[in-house]
Amino acid sequence: MFNGLSAFPLTPLVGERVDLKALGKVVNRAAKAGVDSLGVLGSTGNYAYLSREERRAVLETAVEASNGVPVLAGVGAVRTRDVLLHAGDAQRAGAQALLVAPVSYQKLSDAEVFGLFETVAAESDLPIVVYDNPATTGFTFSDDLHARIARIPGIASLKIPPPAAGEVAARVTKLKAGLPGHTSLGISGDWVAADALLAGCNVWYSVIAGVLPRQARALVDHAVAGRRDQALAASADLEPIWALFRTYGSLRVAAALAEDLGVVPSSALPLPLRGLDAEGRDLVASAIRQCGVEA
Repeated sequence: MFNGLSAFPLTPLVGERVDLKALGKVVNRAAKAGVDSLGVLGSTGNYAYLSREERRAVLETAVEASNGVPVLAGVGAVRTRDVLLHAGDAQRAGAQALLVAPVSYQKLSDAEVFGLFETVAAESDLPIVVYDNPATTGFTFSDDLHARIARIPGIASLKIPPPAAGEVAARVTKLKAGLPGHTSLGISGDWVAADALLAGCNVWYSVIAGVLPRQARALVDHAVAGRRDQALAASADLEPIWALFRTYGSLRVAAALAEDLGVVPSSALPLPLRGLDAEGRDLVASAIRQCGVEA
């Protein structure tokens, strides 16, 4: 569950309503493409914008549509009380792991973040993925904090943001050296996934795998088998999309890609979020043509 390819699907909306039918199709499509796990209600799944009832319905739908592929459930919330409520809902829905981000309004200290993970691990039977996403949470983990949290019983994996260009291998090597041997290290930031997997990351927590799971699966298979040139070439083939991820952020681009490719009927995002403007949508259509991808 904490190795290989983890697809992070969108949570499709129609206006302000979650489109559970479309969600089931997106999840099932990724599962049938051979992903190793499904990261439901991650940032791409807009967990922070959904009510408890909406999150519960999303998880129930995703588990039912997952074809037996393990579901990692995003349970982040501002209050620890609510994280625990979401964790309980996730377990009852059939999720097999929790994805926990240190969400906050007030700036969190290292001690507060450690306490969050310590509490959730003590209260839940499910293994936990530490969600390190400073771009959305505003919290930056130190390597020492990562190492301390990884030693809490129940912490199974760490999802890190993309290192700077040229620093991927060094970052992976340094971070792994401080982690217990049982802790899986996962990469996000799809454009560095090939480099990170080749450098020793165990899993790719992937946005694009929610839209183009077959292409992502091929990249992972090359990397895991040690076919360096083929893995890097598979990533290079998607560079027009990676360039848009870096410019606009992966959520908005993934939503537009999914709609343009017919994966979802609507790429609506929860207000106040807005999708790409006309220029951005034109660039997405151009990237699809350049990459030669099909749904």
